[in-house]
Formats: sequence, structure tokens, C-alpha cells
Amino acid sequence: AAVAEAVAAGARQLLAHVEVSVGRAEQERAAAEAAKARREQELTAARTTGRDLKAELDKLTDSVHRGEVLGAEKRLRIEQLEAKALEELGVEPAGLVEEYGPHQPVPPSPPAEGEVLPDDPEHPRNQPKSFHRAEQERRLKAAERAYQQLGKVNPLALEEFAALEERHKFLSEQLEDLKKTRADLLQVVKEVDERVEQVFTEAYRDTAREFEGVFSRLFPGGEGRLILTDPDNMLTTGVDVEARPPGKKVKRLSLLSGGERSLTAVAMLVSIFKARPSPFYVMDEVEAALDDTNLQRLIRIMQELQESSQLIVITHQKRTMEVADALYGVSMQGDGVSKVISQRLR
Repeated sequence: AAVAEAVAAGARQLLAHVEVSVGRAEQERAAAEAAKARREQELTAARTTGRDLKAELDKLTDSVHRGEVLGAEKRLRIEQLEAKALEELGVEPAGLVEEYGPHQPVPPSPPAEGEVLPDDPEHPRNQPKSFHRAEQERRLKAAERAYQQLGKVNPLALEEFAALEERHKFLSEQLEDLKKTRADLLQVVKEVDERVEQVFTEAYRDTAREFEGVFSRLFPGGEGRLILTDPDNMLTTGVDVEARPPGKKVKRLSLLSGGERSLTAVAMLVSIFKARPSPFYVMDEVEAALDDTNLQRLIRIMQELQESSQLIVITHQKRTMEVADALYGVSMQGDGVSKVISQRLR
């Protein structure tokens, strides 16, 4: 029992020491975990900083590379410009910069299309300006556009211009000849129109006068006349025929009978014959629709026309044939063969 009690007491002491050791280990563990967390945070921050620095380094590297490439391009461009200036202008780069560099004043630009320069030489428009790069770049772009619009240089332009100038001169002469010919033709047309108008006016007046007399003879007691549709324009006017046979009030030809219309037409025809006589006349069946009375009146007028002209009348009226000087016709005899016969009556 004493030994057991001593063992129990030792165990209790050992348990107390163990508990103290466990508590101390727990504290040390917590402190180690806190230190670990701080170290992890510091590591994360360091890694983030490393990535940022790496990105910045990449940017700086790219910038340096682009700068080197740009510098090489600029140097190449400068060399090309120097060679071009020396080749095209025959001026050394140093002399070109000295005479046309940014420190030199820019002369006034030539006037634009439609622009009028002021007469005063002291006007700001006529004075040179200081160099401004943006403004001169705009002028350069405008000049380049104008230069591109001019197109390529044609070494044969002078010869082509001479040929075109000669062609233009020839066409101008031809055009002047055409204008002169046109004016002459218009003058001829005007003279012809005036002559036609004069002849038509005289013919109309004579025909209208004769028509009234012939109509009154073919229609005793009736009235007939010719009327112009547009008296102010004799070249385009029409002619209306007004006919009023005796005992009727109508004047339109469409309201007359067939014989009256035929006789009115014959009156018009005979009026033209009397107004402008001709050596001979040809009439085809003009009296086919006339009765004996009207036919006799027409025959008397034909006999008057026979005194100054020859009449060829195609007819089937026997009374018309009786006043003819000669007859020509076709006859079929017993054998059934037609033949032309003629018979002189006077």
C-alpha cells in the first residue's frame, strides 16, 4: 500500500508535469502556426511583388525593343530622305536643314482655287509665318493629295497636247461652219416660210373669192365660204368649208346629203382651178352622185374650163360624154374580147 501510494503520488506529479508540458506545447504550437501564417502572407506578398516586377520588366523590355526598332526605322528613314534629297534635289542634308529647317520662316502658300490675294504686301496673308509642324503637315497632306490627283507624268504630254490642240482647232472651225450653215439654213427656212405664207395667203384669198361665186352658181340661192381655223398663223392653219344650200339652215357638211356634199367638193375643186389655172385637169367620177339639174350646172362650169384648159373626165354619165370633144373607152364585142376604142365628137 505504501508503495502504491508512493507510485500514485509520483504519477500525480508526473501528470502535473505532463499537463504543464502539454500546455506549453500548445502555446508553442499556436505561436508556430501564427508565425507560419505570417510567413505564408509574406511569401504571397513577395510572389505578387515578383509577378508585378516581372510584368514591369517585360513592359520595359518591350518598350526598349520597340524603341530600338523605332530608332532603327527612323535612322533608315533619315538615310532614305538624305539619299532622296541628294538624288532629286542635289542638296546636302546639312544645307537642306540650314535653308529649309524649322528655324526658317514659312513663305505664304499660293492662293487656293477662287481665292483672291490682298493687294497690300504687308497683309498677314502675304507675309511669311513661323514654322508650326501640325499646320505644315496638313499643307503637306493637301499637296500630296493634289499631286496624286495630277496622276503620273506623261513624257508625251506636249505632243498629245499639240495634237489635241490641232484637233480642237479643226473641230472649232467645223463648229463655226455648222453654226454659220445653220444660220443660213434658218434664214432660208424663214424666207421659204414667208414665201409659202405669202403664196398660201394669196391662193386662199383667190380660192375663197372663187368659191363663193362657184357655190352660188352650183347652188342658186345658197351661200358658201371658206374660213381659216387659225388666221394668225397661216403656216399651220386649217380651212373649214361652210355650205348652206338654198332652203336649208345647216352649214356643216356632215348634215348635207350625199349629192350636196359631192357638189360642194366639186365647187371647192373648181374654185382652186379658177384661182390657179392649170393646162389640164383630171377628174374621176366627180358627178356620180349628182342629179340631172346639178349635173347640168356642173357641165356648164366644165365648158367654161374647156376654154383655157384641157379636161380629162372619167365618167359614166351620158350627158357629160355629150359635151366632150373625144371619147375613149373599152368595149366588149360578141367574141368576148375587150378592146380600147376612141371617138372624136368635134
